[in-house]
Order: sequence, then C-alpha cells, then structure tokens
Amino acid sequence: MHDRITIPQSAVGELPELKGQGRDLRIDACRGIALWFIFLDHIPNNIGSWLTLRNYGFSDAAEVFMFVSGVTCALAYGAAWRREGWNGVISRTLRRSWDIYVAFLLVTLACVILVHLTGRLADESNTRILLDHPGTTLARAAILQYRPVNTDVLPAFVLLHLLFAPLLWLLLRAPNVTLGASLALYVSVHVFGWAVPAWPDGHWAFNPLAWQLLVVLGALWMIEGKRVQPWVMSRTTLMLAILYLLFSLVIALSWRIGPLEALIPPALAQQPVDKSNLPPLRLLHFLALAVVAAWFVPRNWRGLATPVMRGAIRCGQHSLPIYCLGVLLTFASHLALLEISAGLAMQIALSLAGIAAMIAIATLLNSISTKPRRS
Repeated sequence: MHDRITIPQSAVGELPELKGQGRDLRIDACRGIALWFIFLDHIPNNIGSWLTLRNYGFSDAAEVFMFVSGVTCALAYGAAWRREGWNGVISRTLRRSWDIYVAFLLVTLACVILVHLTGRLADESNTRILLDHPGTTLARAAILQYRPVNTDVLPAFVLLHLLFAPLLWLLLRAPNVTLGASLALYVSVHVFGWAVPAWPDGHWAFNPLAWQLLVVLGALWMIEGKRVQPWVMSRTTLMLAILYLLFSLVIALSWRIGPLEALIPPALAQQPVDKSNLPPLRLLHFLALAVVAAWFVPRNWRGLATPVMRGAIRCGQHSLPIYCLGVLLTFASHLALLEISAGLAMQIALSLAGIAAMIAIATLLNSISTKPRRS
C-alpha cells in the first residue's frame, strides 16, 4: 500500500464496488449471524449462548458487527460518492446517524415503558435511574451519555456514521496515514485511558475511541483489499491465525471448565472483562477469525443458499430494526425466564423463538422494501 495525495482514476473505479458481481451476500450473512449471536449472548444464563463465539475465544459477535459495519459503510457511501459527490456522502451519513439516533431514543423509551409495566428488571436493564430521575436521565440520553443495557452500540454507531465522511476522504487520499492515526488513537485509549464522556458512571460498553479501529479496518479492506489480500491469503498468515485461535480456545474454555485452568498461565486465568476498550487479545482473535473466514468462505459459497443463511442474510440487510428488536426480545426472554421457568427447555424455546421472530420481521421488511422497486 502507498499513500496518495490525489485519488487516481483507477481507485475511483474500484472504490468500493462489486464489479458487476452483485451484492456480496457474505456481508449480510455475517451481520445477520452477529445479530443472532448478540441476542443469544444478552439473555442471562442462556444455553443458546454456547452456540456463539463468546465461549470459544476472546472476541464475540460485537467485533464482527463493527468490522462488517465498516465494510458496508465503505460500500454504501463509496457508491454515493460516485453518484452524488461529497455532498451526497455527507448528507447520507447525517441521515443515517439521525436514523440510528432516533432508534436509540425509541428503544430507550420502550425499555423504560416495559420496566414500568412489568415492575421487573429495573436494575438489570439500567433503567431505574431513568424511572427515578426521568428529566435528567432523558437529557443525558439525548446527548448519548446515558444508555440502557444492551443499547450501548447504538450511540457508538451514531458517532461513527457521523464521522465517516471525513474518514472516507482520508482513507482515499492517505490510507496508511489514516490507519496509523487510527492505531495511535487505539493505543492512546489503552495508555492514557481516553474515553468519550458517559453518565452516570463514566463507562462506555463500546468506547468509540477504541472500537473505531475495527470500522477503519473494515473500510480499509474494501478500499485497499487488493493490496492487503496477498498478506491475508498467505499460508503463513493462515497458520498463525489457526494457532492463535487454538490458543484462545483453550484459554476461553478454561474460564468455564475447571480442570483446564491448571493448563494455562496465571495471568490468563481470569477472563478479561473490560470489553469497552477492545483489548488487544480480542482484536487479534477477531483478526484471526477474519483470516480463516477469508480462506474458507468464498464469495460463491453454497451454504449461502441454505434456509438458515437466507434468514441471516435478511436480518443482516435490515440490521438497525433487527438489532432494536433484539434488545426488546432480550428483555422479554429475561422476563420469561424469571416469571415462567428458567429450565433448559425454556432457554432453548426462547432462543429459537427470538431468532425466528427476527427472521420473520426481516422477511416482512424485505418484502415491503422490494415492492416499490418491483412496481
């Protein structure tokens, strides 16, 4: 890769375009599966979470969701840049940020209404402070400083979409410098503890100053993919990725299976819980997963045509409403475990019912969105 002061015409033709091959369904499938995994992981003590990435390594679906969002932003806003120029990109990023912002506020209100109506889960959902001090808390939510449980990723996306137009401009002109600045910001978060202000405890579950790195990497993969691909697809990189995944698998299983704990170093005997700043162990684990996926999941993978993958693709194509739905389904599932039964059968039923509901709503939204185009 090399930095550029101006954008060569060849880069304009390549950014980020699918070269007549149609939509890359792997992107939608990854995002849809990540939405399912996030839902399963958010239900407390849920047997369904053993199907997700969380129990088998350092990272989980959140990293997948962030990286794929960088990919889709580069695709969508890159296409807007070709058609409408930078004014079009800026207007679209502002509109998308507004959509996510409104969705966040609506989900916040929906959570507190559900808590008020049911009289349960006020502490678990971090809405008690909203019930006790509605005016102050809503004002803090309006400036993205207060967030109910499981909604933290939405304010992060508001900020990241808001800033994606200048990020895209920088990536096109100086990709190496932009990546270096992103890495420097990520390191500064860990060295100096930088964070965006939050309320009431100052904690972000997804500190945008750290998690921006995955969005930048996703966008850079779309813009500079041809130059990066030889490194990603080398056998040496694949072997290193597999070894790291095996190492993280043993460590992660040891946190849940007692006899394995004696086999690991004491420094890794306890799970690193500080997810908010994207610890390096998590980042490297996701990158290793991405390398393996790039090797073994080709664009024309037959599995994408299976019913399960088609459901994931539909969910991924409507990620914002499906994510918001997942937050509400998590609340309903948690309540059902408390009020009805916390047994294994109930956990399985709630997990399957939640994913089925997400697929059904995504299918409905897909049908609604395609009818105008067909007519």
